[in-house]
Amino acid sequence: MNLGTSEEETAKEIHIPADINWEMLDKSKFFVLGAALFSGVSGALYPAVLMKTRQQVCHPQGSCIKGAFTLVRHEGLKGLYRGFGTSLMGTIPARALYMTALEVTKSNVGSAVLSLGFTEAKASAAANAVGGLTAAMAAQLVWTPVDVVSQRLMVQGSSGLVNACNYVNGFDAFRKIVRADGVKGLYRGFGISILTYAPSNAVWWASYSVAQSMVWGGIGCYVCKKGEENGNTVKPDSKTVMAVQGVSAAVAGSVSALITMPLDTIKTRLQVLDGEDSNGKRGPSIGQTVRNLVREGGWTACYRGLGPRCASMSMSATTMITTYEFLKRLSAKNHDGFYSKSS
Repeated sequence: MNLGTSEEETAKEIHIPADINWEMLDKSKFFVLGAALFSGVSGALYPAVLMKTRQQVCHPQGSCIKGAFTLVRHEGLKGLYRGFGTSLMGTIPARALYMTALEVTKSNVGSAVLSLGFTEAKASAAANAVGGLTAAMAAQLVWTPVDVVSQRLMVQGSSGLVNACNYVNGFDAFRKIVRADGVKGLYRGFGISILTYAPSNAVWWASYSVAQSMVWGGIGCYVCKKGEENGNTVKPDSKTVMAVQGVSAAVAGSVSALITMPLDTIKTRLQVLDGEDSNGKRGPSIGQTVRNLVREGGWTACYRGLGPRCASMSMSATTMITTYEFLKRLSAKNHDGFYSKSS
C-alpha cells in the first residue's frame, strides 16, 4: 500500500516508499519466493496458533504458558508442531490465492476510488479494506479444509475433549472426516470462517493503512531526520520504513484480534468437534456452541485464548507484513522509482 502521507506543518518533503502494484511484479519470482518466505514464518508462529486452538476447544486447564510447558514435557518440542505438515501443505496454495486476490483487488479498487476524486490516503484505506475482504473470502476455499484437519490434529490427546477421534496423521484425519461426513465435513464452519476472516482482514488492512498514515504523520518526520537528508528533502532509510510497517502491523493485528475473537472461538469449536457423536447425534449448531461456551464460563469464555491470539496475530502481522513488503521489492520488475514524495 502507499505509505504517502501529507505533513503540512513542515516545509520538508519526505520521500517514502511508493506502493508496488500487481502490474509491477515478476509473478513467478513473487510466488516462488513467497512460498519459501511464508513457510518459514508459519513455522515460527505455529506453536502460538496451536496453544490458542487448544485453549478455545478444551476445558480450561490453567494458563497457556503452563499448558505449553506441560505439552513439551510430555511430548517434546514436536508436540508444539502437531498438524504442521498438513497446515503447511495447504497454506502454500492458500497463500498464493490470497496474495493474488489481494493485489489484483487493491490495484483495481485503488485506481477506481482515486478516479472518483478521493484523496490518496482514503483511496489506500478503501483499497486495502476491499482487498483484504476479497482475499480472505477466496483463500477460505482452501484454508477451511486445512483448518478442519490441522486443528483436529492440534487438539488430539487434550484432556476434557469429548467425542474425539484418534488420527495417525493428516491423511488419516482427512480420510476419516470424509468417510464420516462426506466432503462437506471438510467445510465445517465455512460460513462462520467467512464471517470471521473476511471482516477481520478488512479491518486489519484498513487499520494497517490508517496506522501507517498516523505514524508517518505523527512521528515520521522526527524519526526520518536520522535518515539521509538533502536540502528540504528527507529520505528514510530501510530500517525506519520497516519499523513503521512493523508497528503499524502490530497495532492492526491487535485491533483485529480483539474485534473478531468471539467468532474465531465459535468457528474453531465447530470445526474441531466431531460431526456426530457415538449415538449418531449431529454436532452442535452455532447457537448451541455459543450456549455451551456461556454455560462453561460466561461470555468471557468467547474470549478464551485471547492472549495467545493477540500475541500470535501481532507477531504474525509484524513478521508477515515486513516479509510481504520485502517480497514485493524482491519481486519487482523495476527497482527504480520506489520512493514517492510527501511534503
